Parts: sequence; structure tokens; C-alpha cells
Amino acid sequence: MAKLKVAGTWGGIIEVELENWTLHMLRDEVAKRSGLDPESIKLIFAGKILKDDGDATLTLAQLGIKENSKILSSRGTAPEEGKSIMAEEERSRRLSRVKAAATALSKRHADGSLPIQDYNIELEDQGGHKVQFGTETDQSAVMMGLMLHTKAKSFIEMEMYSDAVEVLAMAEESFLLCDPKILELVDNLPMMEIDIVWCYFLLRDVKCLSDAGVRLERARKGLERAHGKDLSRVRLLQAGQSPEMALYLRLELLEGVVAYHTGQYDKALNALKSAHAKFLQLQIPDETLSLVMGMGFQEKDAKRALRLNNQDIASSVDFLIEERAKRAQKREQDLQRQQEILEQKNYGVTPMKKAVDMQMLERLVSIGYARDLAAESLRRNENDIQKALDILTDPKVNSTIQAYIESRKRKRQEQLVGISVDELVSMGFERGRATSALEAGGNREDIIQRLLSASEANQGTTSAINTTSSTNNGGAESSGFGGRESTSNEIDGGAEQDSEMKDETTDDIANREGTSSDVREEERDSEIEDEIADEIARVDALSAYDINLDKEIEAINEYLAMLDASQESG
Repeated sequence: MAKLKVAGTWGGIIEVELENWTLHMLRDEVAKRSGLDPESIKLIFAGKILKDDGDATLTLAQLGIKENSKILSSRGTAPEEGKSIMAEEERSRRLSRVKAAATALSKRHADGSLPIQDYNIELEDQGGHKVQFGTETDQSAVMMGLMLHTKAKSFIEMEMYSDAVEVLAMAEESFLLCDPKILELVDNLPMMEIDIVWCYFLLRDVKCLSDAGVRLERARKGLERAHGKDLSRVRLLQAGQSPEMALYLRLELLEGVVAYHTGQYDKALNALKSAHAKFLQLQIPDETLSLVMGMGFQEKDAKRALRLNNQDIASSVDFLIEERAKRAQKREQDLQRQQEILEQKNYGVTPMKKAVDMQMLERLVSIGYARDLAAESLRRNENDIQKALDILTDPKVNSTIQAYIESRKRKRQEQLVGISVDELVSMGFERGRATSALEAGGNREDIIQRLLSASEANQGTTSAINTTSSTNNGGAESSGFGGRESTSNEIDGGAEQDSEMKDETTDDIANREGTSSDVREEERDSEIEDEIADEIARVDALSAYDINLDKEIEAINEYLAMLDASQESG
């Protein structure tokens, strides 16, 4: 028997026979435990709604389900509720696109690949410092989890709570791919647990109570590990500020709700009273808020600062000034990173499709190597600086690389203007003049016109030389011949070097630079990827604590009133 982890309309472990059970049997079992009609249940696995495509004999194993797979059970949309099956399938497709886009983004931005976009996504701590989590797998998994969590929060803001639950389940899958020791150091996973239960509450789905209780217990333990006992660690990290109070308010509210529905009224009352006390502590007098806003700060920023600094105006203003300076510095860093990305694209990608490491490049440049030459050496050697130095210090290889770089520049120019040296030569122009004209720049017509003008002028000059040469018994003619021979040898040498480096076609250059059509497209869902990137750009390290408490206080008052009513009736 295999165990499946089920969450959603019912939470718990179901034991199944993967080779014998069908999707219909699993749906019936989940519906039975949820107390719902099987037709109203949909099961989601790996971000997709499970379907047997008309073949009811397909087993769970054939559908890709394995031991310890996580299944999300969600209440389907009934026809009477006005949503068509087509609309539901479109919703499912969009959620699958969200997961695929987050997967693609996290892979590209975590493994050193060259970003396709002009932005780059990096992990930062609450102080805004870049961090690296363990292995490349850990880094990618954390990044993907954070992207999906951010997307889920945008769904919560739009009150699309069912969609949020499904995306949060995807985020949870991603986080669980990380080394557990890494997750113990951050509060992202506990915060996600709270968000999942918050969605359960807003959906008013009491069937998720048992799962909610387990998640809240994990969230509290996780926050204690990440924040320290008595919040000592978070106080240290935030220099004595209190960003987390609204988060703990929501946690205590949800603990109170679960306790109420499980008959633990005393526990519910204590949790709700504590949440209410935090709410009062977080209220900001209008006069105080106006004073800070009067100094030129936006309402949202002013509220955040006053909450963080226990409504102390001087500390709040200092915080806002510091944050403004940090944002300005961040903009400069982002601009610099964008310029670095453009530079990296110019250098191309390594054989393993990685970008040239800019730190390694700066080290080589600092000891005197030309930037293009150093970058090409790193590119060829997968950013191994020692191997790059080995070929840079080899005169023959160094010379060959320089010739290759010049050849590459010429071919880029050919791509840009839409004409090549060979094409110009086929028109009757000398190769040396064609190369010089191409390097001088301009469009196709400009280059041809420049060569034609030079040819006309050259014809007049040649005639004069020939006349002079005749007068001087061929002395100048001999000199002219020697010059021509030297030019010919130079061209031949260049041709040999080009041959040694292999003549690159347009596709060769595109593939090396990581800009070929297959790399550019990469089946990229630009709509969803850009949507996720924009949402990430709108948040910062403290955004998770910016909770609007309107719904929370309504719920606190509602459940306190129900507790009062139950005590009076008792």
C-alpha cells in the first residue's frame, strides 16, 4: 500500500494501491471523507487537474502518482453556480501556465544561465543582501517557491481564494524540495502555511479544519525557529523593530477560529483576545499619521514605518529616510545589473549555456587582460579562471582567440547591415577594402556607396601613379607591387586564422551567443513570466508584513461575539 498526502476539502493520509486504484476510486474515497458529492470534487496533482481522458481503467500509477505524492482536493464548480466546464478548464490551464512559468524563471535565474529578459531575479534577505541557498537545486526550489507564493498573494488580493490555494500548494511542493535545514532558517514556509489557512477561512470551508490545525501548529513552530524564542532573532535582524506583529495577529485569529470549531472555547477566547490586543496596538492615530505624511511620505510607507517603530515619529522618519536611500541604491544596482546582462549577452554563453561570470571577468581585467579577450577565455572554459589564464598566457592560443574575436565582430556587423564581406567581394570589390568599409559602419546602401566612391577615387589615383611610375622607370611601380604583396599576405593569414577558428555561420554565432530562435523562444510564456516578474518587483523584504487588517478585525469581533453567545446560552 502507498500513502498519499491529501489537502483541501479534507486533509490527511490515504492508503491506496497505485497499480489497482483508479482516479474514480480515489475521488470517491476523498469525497466520502470530505462529506461531499464525488461529482463536486476535483483532484489536483503537480499543478494539474487529474483526468482519465475517458479511460476509466487508468490506474493511479499510470497517471504518474507515486508514493507520498501530494494531492490537493478542491470543490469543483457546479453548473448551477454559473461557471461552464470550459471556463474551469481555462482556469486550470492558466494555473498550469503559472507553475510552468515559475519553473522556467527559477531555472534560468538560479543556475547561472544567461537571462533572456533585461531583468534578473535574485534572492535577498530582509536586509536586502543577496543570499545563496545551498546547492543549485536548493536555490532554484526556494526561488520557485517564493515566486509562486508571491503569485498566490496577488490572487488573495483579488479575492480569488481557490486559485490562491492551488498556487500555494505548488509553492509548498517547491519549498519541500529544499534541504530542511535551510528552510528552518527562513520564515517563508511558516508564512505560507498561514496564508493557506487564511484562504480556507475566507472560503468558509470548515471541511479543512483538521488540515488547518496541523498547518497552524507547523507555522508556529517554524516561526519560533526562524524568529527565535520571544522573537529575539527577528529583533536582532530588524534592529529592534517589530515588523511581525500583524502576522502573529493573523496566526492567533486563525488558531482561535480552529479552536472554536473544535469545541476548545477557552483556548479560542485566549487566542482571539490576544489577537485583538495586537490589533489595538497596531492602530495608528490619524494625527500621528498626518504628521509623518506631512513630511513628504506616502500613506502606505508612513503606516509601515509607524507600525515597525511602535508609533515613534522620530524613529519612523529615520527609518523612512533610510529606506528611501536604500531604494535609490537598489535602482542603481538594478541598472548596473541590466548593463551587465547586456554585456554578458554580447559575450555569449559557455558550452553549458551559462553566462560569463562577471566577477571572474573583473579579476582577469584587473591584472591587465583586454576585456573581450578575458571574456572569451572564460566563455570557452566554463568560467574556470585557472583554465582561462592557461590559454591567455599561451601566445599562440591568445593570438588565435584575438583573431576569432575580430572575426566575430565582423560577422556581427555583417548581420547588422545585412551584407557580408564575401558578398561584397562577389560584386567585384577588393576584400581588404570591403572589410574596411564594413567595419566603418552604416547600412547596406551606405557601405556599397562608400566602396563605389572609393573605387572611383582609386581609379584616378592609380592612373596618376602609373604615369609617375613610367616616368621613374618603374621604381614606384615596384614599391606599389611590394605593398600589394604585403596586403595579400595579411589577408591570407587572416583567412588561415579564420579557417583555424572555423567559419561561423549566422546560426553558429546565434547558438554560441544564446540568441538562436530555439533559445530565444524556449517555449517561453512571456505573458505569465512578465506578470510574475512585475509582481516580484512590487514587493520588498517587508511586504509580507504589510497586512491590511480590515478582514481580521471583522473576524475577531465575529468570533468573540459567538463565544459570548455560547457562554450565555451555557
